[in-house]
Amino acid sequence: MSPGPYRNNAHSEIYNKAMEIFSLARHIAGYISHDLSSLQKCGKEDPNIYFTGDLVQQSVSLGPQILKAERQLFSEEKHKYVASVMRLSNLLYKNCERLEKINSNGKDFLPLLRKELKKFRKLQHSWY
Repeated sequence: MSPGPYRNNAHSEIYNKAMEIFSLARHIAGYISHDLSSLQKCGKEDPNIYFTGDLVQQSVSLGPQILKAERQLFSEEKHKYVASVMRLSNLLYKNCERLEKINSNGKDFLPLLRKELKKFRKLQHSWY
């Protein structure tokens, strides 16, 4: 009996896309956070800087959740992790939309991340 298409987790298409999203999100967040790191005129930090951290945290969580889902033997457990991946991808998309409204040159790269998230969502529909 041959192994399923996702038995080699490091090479599953959805896992590889998640790693691409993480790398892209990390670079974009670094670029944006550099723009937002200076204090505002009133002496406060820009509250949008926290969305960059959320972007990285959510994207870094995608890969492990995918691996956990692919390792589960029982469908109930798989569905728990699949739901987590779906929730994370939705949060990532919403954070991209929020960050596109800020005053930073890095926001020009966010449509690229959203495009990759759309590809990821298509992969999700055929995943489990």
